[in-house]
Amino acid sequence: MPSVDLRFFAPEENTKPRAKRTVRKPVKVTGYISSGGKIVLPQKSVSQLGFDPESTRFKIGAEQGKRKVKVLYMVPVSGDEAGTFAFSKAAKSYTIAMAIILTKNGIDFSDKKYTFTIAPFEFDENVTGYELKFEDPADKPAYTGKRRGPKPKNQEA
Repeated sequence: MPSVDLRFFAPEENTKPRAKRTVRKPVKVTGYISSGGKIVLPQKSVSQLGFDPESTRFKIGAEQGKRKVKVLYMVPVSGDEAGTFAFSKAAKSYTIAMAIILTKNGIDFSDKKYTFTIAPFEFDENVTGYELKFEDPADKPAYTGKRRGPKPKNQEA
């Protein structure tokens, strides 16, 4: 019998190679402006940001010298300072009413749907604020629900 070089297999060779661990993408945190002029943060967004909306108050502002607001900044404040906003609990979200301020700064929330992404930023030492960057507004969809009220009477001609 001729001598043949043999290569033997190991059971470890019969398994799929493990995928390399990838860096986890940061989660996109979003919110929107309601048709009543409220800044709305869903509960999921609040939990991802990691602050207590019922006890934290915020100073809200925009860049100086801009006619139309494209970015709002929320900075948490310790204590009860004057000129701060507090979140109100809604059904599945938290809101801050700002209708007059938004209208004065060029945001027409009655005709368009404004959404924004939220990103943390360093404001001062040991103070992390939140940047609310507006995306391009979309037209609100037409109402297609059922008519309310009494049904119209059939008029036979």
